[in-house]
Amino acid sequence: MLDLSALGQRFREDGVIKLDAVLDQDFLDGARACYDWSLSHKGPHGKGGGWLNEGSDSFEDKANPDAPTVYEALLRNGPLADLAAELWGAEETWFMYEQVFRKTGACRRTPWHQDSSYLAVDGEHLIVFWISFAAVPKAEALEFVSGSHHGPLYNGSTFKIDDPTQPIYPEDELPRLPDIDRAPADWDIVSWDVEPGDVLAFHPKVLHGGGATTHAMRETVSLRFFGPDTIYASRPGPCGPRIAGLHDRLNDGDAFRHPAFLKLR
Repeated sequence: MLDLSALGQRFREDGVIKLDAVLDQDFLDGARACYDWSLSHKGPHGKGGGWLNEGSDSFEDKANPDAPTVYEALLRNGPLADLAAELWGAEETWFMYEQVFRKTGACRRTPWHQDSSYLAVDGEHLIVFWISFAAVPKAEALEFVSGSHHGPLYNGSTFKIDDPTQPIYPEDELPRLPDIDRAPADWDIVSWDVEPGDVLAFHPKVLHGGGATTHAMRETVSLRFFGPDTIYASRPGPCGPRIAGLHDRLNDGDAFRHPAFLKLR
């Protein structure tokens, strides 16, 4: 049985935790059905290939405007909304958006970054649940710098192959990302082996990246939630969440709310 009090404290301190075997087969089957829908219904932000690798059918999509209707039953009937609230110590949970990844063939590692650099939202009540449909060895799983969500918000990365710290915004707006791979021993890096049913839960401001993958296929979905303390916080350039009308109706410091976000509890 999960000790949610202890896990919540670790989540707040470290910015990332592993939840072992927290998803049952019914949830995984439902999540797989939603994931397959996302693969076959590319949204306006779907893309493939790119920096992930050369010439593969890798695919990534997020914030498909039709996804909330498809994912709603999974989100309402599954444990994640309640888990988010318990880990935050909050009463309310909203769903922000989904993000699906399909990596085939050998892919380069995902450079270090903070999701919060690309999202106009701040607060303690933010969480990403990363779910894999197959076992992922530690060497190929996500890596995190423990506690880094308490530090500065860095500039986003352009994910340039030969300079993964190249900033996406003007350099005088946010500090440049540190070159963590140059001296990884200087950082408190954590990662885990992951089995189906496990979940990696992390705050979007925590520094993280992904290990390079082998020729095996990796299929994952990330589900993002937020709670009552979140506020709108603009970034130095265009950013997410890519929700129609969100950035036109909210100003810095406003409560982070929009009709497109499903309120789950």
